[in-house]
Amino acid sequence: MMLWQSSSAPLDPEPVTVPAVVEETQPSNTVEPRVLDVSDLPSHRLRAEAAVVYNPETHEIVWATDAQQQRPIASITKVMTALVVLDQQIDLTRDVVVSARDVRRASTTYLRRRERVTLDNLMHLALIASDNAAARVLARATGLGTKEFVQSMNLKADELGLQDTQFVDPSGLHEDNLSTPYDVARLITAASREPAIARIMGNRTYRLRTSRRGLTIRNTNRLLRGRYSIQAGKTGYIDEAGYCLAAVIKLPNRDPLAVVVLGAGSNSGRFTEVRRLVDWVSTKGQSLIEPVTLRAD
Repeated sequence: MMLWQSSSAPLDPEPVTVPAVVEETQPSNTVEPRVLDVSDLPSHRLRAEAAVVYNPETHEIVWATDAQQQRPIASITKVMTALVVLDQQIDLTRDVVVSARDVRRASTTYLRRRERVTLDNLMHLALIASDNAAARVLARATGLGTKEFVQSMNLKADELGLQDTQFVDPSGLHEDNLSTPYDVARLITAASREPAIARIMGNRTYRLRTSRRGLTIRNTNRLLRGRYSIQAGKTGYIDEAGYCLAAVIKLPNRDPLAVVVLGAGSNSGRFTEVRRLVDWVSTKGQSLIEPVTLRAD
């Protein structure tokens, strides 16, 4: 099959061969994407390194550039952390003590060692404020241990059919947390279908209390302050990844779209890219739901 890819320059789409998948090793729930013909749309100049617009209802790639290029995804990793925490079916009202190891070199954290925080508040900190220490505490609180927790993250990726995704830590600080725009689109879609996660991700701000103090945190996802209906969203940044964003956006009277931008050059740039892509694709109208026939290689 061929995947339509947009170059960074405003040219006609060029076909890019999708790497062959060995049938025997393909996960049972892997969905082969269909690609829509958007050749009649005005050209879009992408400034990020890679991106995809994906229809999770029809499993169609609406638009893509380097959609299967593996890249660091930074704190988008926390989406998988949250999914694995929910899979453990632990009591989220339980509180845990933050350790010195949890906050050491955490880069971004509101937490202080020796304070107690509920697991539910830790989920909010990880998904809203992108708190790295919170992600570490969540992994530890499952009782799995960090190594086994990361193994569970990778098993979950296999379960979701994310064939080009790997995790090495629960926070996303390590550059070897890798995925592709296409896999991330399906990951954020899975999160949007978990009510507990979608509810958290929809908060612009959130007020919480630890054993010592009250905190108000603000969502790093600026799309929540705009005109779109956001069903799920997560930002990410480390130097190796650039500025990243994954979101599921519901447009009026249309299927939701999962939009992923990886490797944008600035914090504001990732939001601008997503807005432009959504507006650009919206010009296609209802024909977005019409599949095209793919030619075999």
